[in-house]
Amino acid sequence: MNGNDWSRRQVLKGALGAVAAAALPLRARAAAAGRPLGVALVGLGGYSEGRLAPALQLTRHCRLAGIVTGTPAKAADWQRRYGIPDRNVYNYDNFASIADNPDIDVVYVVLPNSLHARYTIAAAQAGKHVWCEKPMAMNAGEAQSMIDACARNKVKLAIGYRMQHEPNTRRIISWVDEKPHGAIRRVRAEAGFNGFDDAPADNWRLDPARGGGAMYDMGVYSLNGARYATGLEPLAVSARHEVRRPKIFDRVDETTRFTLEFPGGIVADCATSFGINMNQLHVDCERGWYELSPFQSYDGIRGRTSDGKVLDATVRHQQALQMDEDALAILQGTPLRAPGEEGLADMRVMDAIFASARAGGKKVTITG
Repeated sequence: MNGNDWSRRQVLKGALGAVAAAALPLRARAAAAGRPLGVALVGLGGYSEGRLAPALQLTRHCRLAGIVTGTPAKAADWQRRYGIPDRNVYNYDNFASIADNPDIDVVYVVLPNSLHARYTIAAAQAGKHVWCEKPMAMNAGEAQSMIDACARNKVKLAIGYRMQHEPNTRRIISWVDEKPHGAIRRVRAEAGFNGFDDAPADNWRLDPARGGGAMYDMGVYSLNGARYATGLEPLAVSARHEVRRPKIFDRVDETTRFTLEFPGGIVADCATSFGINMNQLHVDCERGWYELSPFQSYDGIRGRTSDGKVLDATVRHQQALQMDEDALAILQGTPLRAPGEEGLADMRVMDAIFASARAGGKKVTITG
């Protein structure tokens, strides 16, 4: 393992957690006395409506306290459904005034990818802890600016990698050190679905300026999966984009295939797509194999091993587990499972993937 691998994995295991915990805002200390953390959702699209808001009705350590939206009618509907008071409703023009609201401890950024950095930094400047959806940003530079802003303002930053909280995935992660089938040799990580035939033209996932395309949206699952399955940081990548429906995907990738080269000769064959159904994480080792299939669905994560073991632990709601664990990390001053540094590591690789694809699949060394 080289020096970069060691330092990054130590960050993910919490080497910096104690430093951040020592400077927790008074709001979080008060919450530790018994009040669940108040969460404001920034962006009320399908993920907030269908997954996060329902999850916040199930959590023990955090609650839906506020919303940020540019659509007044949507705000009124959410207020009726969730009992959100007027004082906890914000738009994008008055967002900075959230700093004065003691009901809100955490801002969860659930916006198109191109807006993640802007609102994460604004939330940090308002003194709020930040949970940001994946992918963390548009590039590694933006990701670093988000980490820096949270550090300056002494707030925590978590990235919404729900799979890293899921119990079957946690088992796979534990096997990096336990090596039940010997050393890892090769990984296959694939995440995608067949869709967008009837998508409106203004869908942001088809707009490169807003972070659209399969690689940004689904590819981060394959990339992050390959990293947590090996416990290593890749050294180089070769990638190519594919388009089967050019009338729809005339500006962003429909399918991206990429090969990651890790220390020790480990290789990960990865793919993501908006045109092919794929959902598997498979790890070949010197004395067998194990896999999760599906490995990134909202429900029903299942796994098996070459010696007949079954991974079938269940959770009531993935996003509720994710947010409760992140809330507890804030309340107790313990390390986050997926801090900003984890998102930054993915963005460094993502930058290299896009560079390789632009160069016709040429191998690109990953820096940083």
